[in-house]
Amino acid sequence: MHKVVRFDWAIKKILRDKANFDVLEGFLSALLQEDITVITLLESESNQETDDDKFNRVDLLVENQKKEIIIIEVQVRSEYDYFHRIAYGVAKILTDYMQKGQPYGKLKKVISISIAYFNLGEGSDYLYHGTTRFIGMNTKDELGLNIKQIEKFDVSDIYKIFPEFYLIRVGKFNDEIKRAIDEWVYMFKHSNVKPEFQSKNIQKASEKLNVMKLNEKQQKVYDRFMDNRSYEASMMWSSKEEGREEGREEGRKQGREEGRKEGEIGLIEKLLSSGVTWETIQEATGYDKNAYEQAFKNFINDKNR
Repeated sequence: MHKVVRFDWAIKKILRDKANFDVLEGFLSALLQEDITVITLLESESNQETDDDKFNRVDLLVENQKKEIIIIEVQVRSEYDYFHRIAYGVAKILTDYMQKGQPYGKLKKVISISIAYFNLGEGSDYLYHGTTRFIGMNTKDELGLNIKQIEKFDVSDIYKIFPEFYLIRVGKFNDEIKRAIDEWVYMFKHSNVKPEFQSKNIQKASEKLNVMKLNEKQQKVYDRFMDNRSYEASMMWSSKEEGREEGREEGRKQGREEGRKEGEIGLIEKLLSSGVTWETIQEATGYDKNAYEQAFKNFINDKNR
C-alpha cells in the first residue's frame, strides 16, 4: 500500500487533466450513487493557475453527462462563514450559467460538494446531504410536481430542480468501510488506498495519485505544499495551546470570582437563618435586600449556563 498525494493538492494540480477524469468519476459515482461521466471542465475563477491557491473560490467545476454542474471544493482552513460561502458559490454558478433570455426551465441543476478538513458545524456524522423541500405547515405533506411538470422537466421531485449540497467532514470519519464512498473518504483522510478497496476507479486513483510517480518538478511543488500544510498545522496547534492557557487562566479568574460570590451568598443565607436582621447584614456585607436577591438570581443563572 503506497502513499498517494493529498486530495486537496491533487484536485488543483492533477485532476484537471482530462486523462484523470476517471478519478473524479469514481469519486462522484460513489458519492451520488449513480454512474457519473465527466464531460468537461468548466471555466471558473478557480481554474486560473496561481502561486497561492487559497484564494480560489471553487476548486473544480465539472459538467456530467446529464448537463448538471458539479462544484467540488476542498477546504483545509477553518472558516466560520463557510456555509455562507457555499451558498454564495451556488448562487454565482446559477447566474453565471443562465443565459439572458432563457426560460427558467432551462436553469442548470447544481450539485455542491464540500470536502472539509476542519470541524465544520456541529454534528456526529461525517457525511451530510442537503436539499430543498416544501413541507405543509398545517398538513405536513410535501409539495410535489404535477404530471405536466414531471413530463416537461424530466424530474420526479421538486428538490431535484434545486441545488443539492454534500458536506464531507473528513476528520469525523471513523475509518469504518461500509459503502463505496467510505473508501474515498478513507483516502482523503489517510492519503492511501487499501488493496482490497473495490469502489469504481479507486485503484486507478491509487496509481495516478501515487506520490512516487510525480516528476521532479511536481515533487518539488508537492513537497513545498506539504511543508506549508505542516507549518499551518503547527501554527494552529500553537494558537490552540495559547488559547487553552488563556482559557485556563480566565477559568481560574472566573472560578475565584464565582467562589467569592458563592461565599458571600452562603454567609448571608446563614445570617438570615440565624435571625440576623437585614440592617445588620447590610452594615456587614454592603448588600441590601434587593441587591442580594438580584445577586442570588444572577449567581443561579450563571451556574445553570
